[in-house]
Amino acid sequence: MAPFDGALRPPTFADFAGQKKTVERLQIMAAAARRRGDPLDHILLSGPPGLGKTTLAFILGHEMSKHVRVTSGPILEKASDLAGLLTNLEEGDILFIDEIHRLPKVVEEYLYSAMEDFRLDILIDQGPNTRSVRLPLQRFTLIGATTRSGLLSAPMRSRFTLQTRLDYYDIPTLVGIIQRSCQLLKTRINNSGSREIAIRARGTPRIANNLIYFARDYAQERADSEISGPVAAAALELLGIDASGLNDMDKRILNVIAENYKGGPVGINTIAVAVGEEAETLEEVNESFLIQEGYLQRTQQGRVLTTKGYGALAKLKL
Repeated sequence: MAPFDGALRPPTFADFAGQKKTVERLQIMAAAARRRGDPLDHILLSGPPGLGKTTLAFILGHEMSKHVRVTSGPILEKASDLAGLLTNLEEGDILFIDEIHRLPKVVEEYLYSAMEDFRLDILIDQGPNTRSVRLPLQRFTLIGATTRSGLLSAPMRSRFTLQTRLDYYDIPTLVGIIQRSCQLLKTRINNSGSREIAIRARGTPRIANNLIYFARDYAQERADSEISGPVAAAALELLGIDASGLNDMDKRILNVIAENYKGGPVGINTIAVAVGEEAETLEEVNESFLIQEGYLQRTQQGRVLTTKGYGALAKLKL
């Protein structure tokens, strides 16, 4: 968990900025469930990393006055791992599974009956001694989070009552988030400093908050402890983040496509080998931003550099 999470995570819907449609849907579900005295229905939150999926799960726990248990898909390797979590949930508790698209298939299949019928059928022993043990469960809420909803199986996806996507934040909303974070951190920042960080935060609150920490340190050591526009710009340039939010890895990706593959098309695995990074990391962290901002296009043949991508490389060579 990032260092800012506990201190800066919004505790209520009133404190949560942006994602208006998703927030409204969740508020309606929570209010209706409270009025009926029922647990929340199952919810799937999708979207790029750092946009608030975990935060919204904790806010729902606060709204429902229930505990939130947090785990992730890769951790749940066996059915017994899942059983241990589910059998310890109380009525109405929330189980939050991050990276739910990475659940092993065998664990996912056990979840089906747990989500629909609130029971687990566990197989014990093997061969002729195999027997099934049925474990009743308390009614719980599963909140799944994924950065790649397309990798979820259709049976899993269909068991979520609400499927909602979080999108990148606009600059004014990020400015408000940055100012709130600085207030909580007792860090002085002016409007131009907030905007400078927001512009370079790739539409992502988690990145914005991480940048605040370094900008605060930079202002403390190189300025008068206030994050102004020029101070924020100098701090983030030192981190290799330019005025468009492109970081060093983004620039390497664009340069490899332009120089080594004549602008593409080129496959993501080939790019990953060329830049020395995992293909999955590039897809989740870098490629989504580059495509969203118009630097890359994804085609059936591979990734292709756009006119804007060439323009960004030309600026680097000036």
